[in-house]
Amino acid sequence: MRKILIVDDDQKTRTLLKTYLEKNQYDVGLAHNGETFTAEFNRYADELSLVILDVMLPDTDGFALCKMVRRRSNVPIIMLTASSDETDRVVGLELGADDYISKPYSPRELLARIKAIHRRTGMDNVAAPRFYRFVGYTLDTVERTVTGPNGEHVPLTGLDFQLLKYFVEHAGDILDRNVLCEETRGRDAGPMDRFLDVQISRLRLRLNDGGRQPLLIKTVRGAGYVFSADVTASNV
Repeated sequence: MRKILIVDDDQKTRTLLKTYLEKNQYDVGLAHNGETFTAEFNRYADELSLVILDVMLPDTDGFALCKMVRRRSNVPIIMLTASSDETDRVVGLELGADDYISKPYSPRELLARIKAIHRRTGMDNVAAPRFYRFVGYTLDTVERTVTGPNGEHVPLTGLDFQLLKYFVEHAGDILDRNVLCEETRGRDAGPMDRFLDVQISRLRLRLNDGGRQPLLIKTVRGAGYVFSADVTASNV
């Protein structure tokens, strides 16, 4: 379960968070006030892995919603506030919130908090497949090896293996440069950063996909990259 429900009365913020989190493989629901949040929560309560509550809302406040959620569910809660007052943070935590973020904040910081909560609550502990297979290649996530169509070893650096693993785990999804850089190097790509392009070119060559029109790792102009091969995942 990776469904997150966000309530925030600022449309620009809602759109930004939805776009960013969906790029990181979360299913995101949105609400603009307490009434719509309550309706969405009632609808999806059993599917949610986390809720994000803005404290200041036009028809209620995040504290009231936090109490409502806690009466019905143990789903993790992150609260957002524009106030630097410690009292707000303490009240939210006492009402059952799991974390608190003060505005302004970056989507990357929020994502890190979400991942940390999911690790603590065990929601990221679902057993992942060991093997990913595509066009004759086999990626082994335990041995951290890749073998080719004829059983030959494909030499990859640690970063190249991590990048390929992320591609096959998200095959068919368009992945932007910042997401790929954060996954492999822990930071966004700068405007003049060509490291990712070099890394992808190297990975294409290792997979014999280095022609003028790559078939496995395709460039989506203005959007990022997509791993276009059919991938099967298994533990055997």
